[in-house]
Amino acid sequence: MSSAWRKTRTLLSVNYAYMLEYRAELVLWMLSGVLPFVLMGVWMEAGREGAFPLTPPEFARYFLAVFLVRQLTVVWVIWQMDELVVSGRLSPWLLQPIDPFWRMLAEHVAERAARLPFVVALVVLFFVLYPQAWRAPEPASLALGLVATAAAFILRFLMEYTLGTLSFWLERAGNLQQLWFLALLFLSGTIAPLEVYPPLLRSIVELTPFPYVVYFPAQLLAGQPVAAARGLTVLAVWIALFIVINRWVWRMGLRKYSAMGA
Repeated sequence: MSSAWRKTRTLLSVNYAYMLEYRAELVLWMLSGVLPFVLMGVWMEAGREGAFPLTPPEFARYFLAVFLVRQLTVVWVIWQMDELVVSGRLSPWLLQPIDPFWRMLAEHVAERAARLPFVVALVVLFFVLYPQAWRAPEPASLALGLVATAAAFILRFLMEYTLGTLSFWLERAGNLQQLWFLALLFLSGTIAPLEVYPPLLRSIVELTPFPYVVYFPAQLLAGQPVAAARGLTVLAVWIALFIVINRWVWRMGLRKYSAMGA
């Protein structure tokens, strides 16, 4: 146990120091994710007409929560796996006693820690500009929201890491990112809360894992009513399923791997 903790601490500290070297780039990447704030203005205006189940302040809190969830769950591991396999840089990683999965996961977690101060500053600015959206969060809802956000990050990382391992068979698995991004954008609750979806479409969307990586944790963080126990259970089931799928695809991919030095 102590050996595992030392390895974890070393991986996180090294990657955190690495991320701090690119703080300006982190700010630019963070600002590139302001789409929820653009959509917030559209839906707040629509909410004033009373045609939707949410009021303008509720729309504002929801899209702020969406922004937070997206910032804390952003993943680029598809591109990372693609580059490692195509370039052959995966080969020396395979010779080390640590599964590449943990190295890439540690890099993502360290990036969250480096990004967090800028995210907090933007949230403070948000409430300065939209004081009508402020409502003290309930501790239980906030705690569940943070747990759900952490679980959503794990699920999204597993899903994209699994897609990234397809680079063992495809020339450029990174091209799948475009299709993946579109599905995530429209099915996760990023462009609109699921309350405004037609009932049939919402029922179909809820059968996929996408709402649980954005909509569900965002609802909890925004203090909106949501079936927390059911959502966390669904998250756990999807995580367990993708762990099994990921390990199987990874083992099959290693048999296929033929990069220089493999």
